[in-house]
Amino acid sequence: MAVQAQRRSATPSIRFTRILGVALLPSLLLLSACAGDAPKPAASPTSTPWDSTYESPSDTAVAPLRGTSVPVGSLQSPALSVKVDNHEAARPQLALERADIVFEELVEGGLTRYVAVWQSDVPELVGPVRSIRPMDPDIIAPFGGIVAYSGGQQRFMDMMQATDVVNAVFDTDTTGLFTRSSDREAPHNVILEASALVARNATVPPSSQQFAYSATVQGSSAAVDGTPISAINSSFSTARWPGWTWDGAGAAYLRSQEGAPDLDATGAQLRATNVLVLRVAIDGTYGEVPTTTMVDSGEAWVSTGGKSVHAVWSKADQAAPIRLVDDYGVTIRLAAGNTWIELVPSERGTVVLVP
Repeated sequence: MAVQAQRRSATPSIRFTRILGVALLPSLLLLSACAGDAPKPAASPTSTPWDSTYESPSDTAVAPLRGTSVPVGSLQSPALSVKVDNHEAARPQLALERADIVFEELVEGGLTRYVAVWQSDVPELVGPVRSIRPMDPDIIAPFGGIVAYSGGQQRFMDMMQATDVVNAVFDTDTTGLFTRSSDREAPHNVILEASALVARNATVPPSSQQFAYSATVQGSSAAVDGTPISAINSSFSTARWPGWTWDGAGAAYLRSQEGAPDLDATGAQLRATNVLVLRVAIDGTYGEVPTTTMVDSGEAWVSTGGKSVHAVWSKADQAAPIRLVDDYGVTIRLAAGNTWIELVPSERGTVVLVP
């Protein structure tokens, strides 16, 4: 009985296998036929060479008098320093808003004049141009390049011409680069063809970097370590008291003089990225001509990005740039942009920082 049971149980399994094999055979034959009839892959089309339009970024350098990033080799022209008038009859001046650095200094009668320096963006015309003063060689010598002025006492001109700076003087000019403007009264009307003067001295070397810079306002020393300040008010005398107000929306300091907005030739208010106030001694060697002592050291405030940091300034010799350090002796970093420097007399002048 057991043997019969085993035979019966094996029989269905064998039958199922045979049936399954018969059932699968047509499918396998169909697949085989399909595989044989499948078309061969088409040949790949001939590829067209691909030309990339990517351009690697150019090497950059720091603009020596502005701290901005510029293509290497793009700023090879010399610096141009000009003695610019600040009498009421000289306002608005031409192209002060395009200067890299502007110094304001005390002159006779409690008035002030400027030494404005252009290198990153030299305009066609600047002025009104005025005469040289005894502190100007010490201010201008570190920039090298060219200096333009209308004239001055011979001893002061001799001091300026004793430096390595190329001198261009209105009183002795034979090139026609200086003219008198008909829309202003003399002596506040001498205008210089600035870009033409620079072009004629293209082989003069460019200026070296004068200050340390941060690439951004946020990285500047004043922004990192300074105190929020809304205004910087100073006075040179009862006749000259410039001020700077922080404009957060425009991210710049706006300049005023004697309580009124100080405007450029386009009607816009003069502005600066950095404002430096240096307390300076006044030398009376030349009588009524006050002389700002530049080869010296003293107290300073550096303002950038709506903040001010206390500093110490120093200048080792005539050819040396101004050095700025904080109260810990760390080098001050300005923000990339233009800079105005107020040379405020230590004894007769005042400085007020408004929170």
